Amino acid sequence: MKTALPFREIDPVGNKVSITFGGIDLMLPLGENLAGALLVAGVMPFRNTPVSGAPRGPFCMMGACYDCLVQIDGMNVQACMLQVSEGMEITMPVVGGTADA
Repeated sequence: MKTALPFREIDPVGNKVSITFGGIDLMLPLGENLAGALLVAGVMPFRNTPVSGAPRGPFCMMGACYDCLVQIDGMNVQACMLQVSEGMEITMPVVGGTADA
């Protein structure tokens, strides 16, 4: 999934854990900001808008804009407000009972 993006890992040899995003296995740095780690891994978009389907990803990185919404354990949460932890299963948010992809 990784592409030529301007995002880099701060500590490429740090402790990494296994997570999935949309069924794709990723190794992300334990304890790092989830939105930042997903960007480094080349994940985009995080969600699509419910009305137009426009792709969205992290914008403010401080919890004000909600563009980084993802779904974890059936709950829509802001990725910028979470830390990476082992075994996270992340998908795009579900809106109106259908996948927002």
